[in-house]
Amino acid sequence: MLQGPETMLIERLSKYLHDTLDIELSIQKWEGGALLPFFLQDNYVYSVARIYGLELLLMAETGNEFSPAAVQKHIQQVRNRWSGEVVYVREQISSFERKRLIAAGVPFIVPGNQLYLPMLALDLREYFRQPKQKNIHLFSPATQALALYWIYNFPGRVLKARKTPTEMAGILGYSKMTMSRAFKEIEAALEDVTAPGKPGDVQKYDLSGHQFWQRLQPHWRSPVKRRCYLLMRNLDDTLGLRAGLTALSAYSMLAEPGRDVYAVGQNEWKILQQRRDIALLDRPDTEAVEVEVWGYRPDLLANYGRDGTVDPLSLYLSLKDNRDERVEKALEDLLGGIQW
Repeated sequence: MLQGPETMLIERLSKYLHDTLDIELSIQKWEGGALLPFFLQDNYVYSVARIYGLELLLMAETGNEFSPAAVQKHIQQVRNRWSGEVVYVREQISSFERKRLIAAGVPFIVPGNQLYLPMLALDLREYFRQPKQKNIHLFSPATQALALYWIYNFPGRVLKARKTPTEMAGILGYSKMTMSRAFKEIEAALEDVTAPGKPGDVQKYDLSGHQFWQRLQPHWRSPVKRRCYLLMRNLDDTLGLRAGLTALSAYSMLAEPGRDVYAVGQNEWKILQQRRDIALLDRPDTEAVEVEVWGYRPDLLANYGRDGTVDPLSLYLSLKDNRDERVEKALEDLLGGIQW
């Protein structure tokens, strides 16, 4: 039987399958893992299990979290040493990543949460009605700006390196009271998603930037409050930052959209509207520019993006619900390029 602290995820997987599918799982270490490239040995724990008579190789991440495209490549390398089915096992997964894994045909299990085993015609959603979820509280704009600032500035251990509400109020331009509420909001969100097996306070304060980002997935919101259109000549280039598909094309190989997109904060938008020569359009026009009005000032995090472009994490959040496959791929590449 497997031994060692690194097998906790596999043990939880065994319990999860017993509770959901009513099967007893016998799991053994896969000796073939020692023949894989060192990179694959260091980042995954490999074990063999039999489910409904089919022998599967479980490939569980040990710490670093990879994009769906990277996981697919890793599985292809593992299959050079294993002729059967390979199942990817991970602690947590976002809805975006789940969709990409399913689209790529990658079997996966997230213990206690999700299961997708197409070779056995098993999909968690086909077997179980999930209990009614409590309402998830989305971050306020100030809280989201604070959380993203921490990710960009303290990627190693986010909450151990954070500053005080008073310090953050000075940095982000909010009142001390607003920042105090934002601190409490983040703490409450982390309590909601603390995974079992570790004391919550220990686990929270040991999060890397990427883990912090993943843990808070249910609470992130699009920064865009509304979208407006005005004639291109009416937009002051110094006022807004490139956003939307215009910004994504700057970060990726995606073609530029037919209409430029810019982001401004709510106060900046009010100032822009006070100009007498501004005329808002009822609908997009060939000479129009699209303006996204954000809940927090885009320039608060502009230093972490490219020149004149909104920061990549806010950009991702503004476009994550776009269903265009080209946009989804570009967003996946965008996250993959961030130095967490």
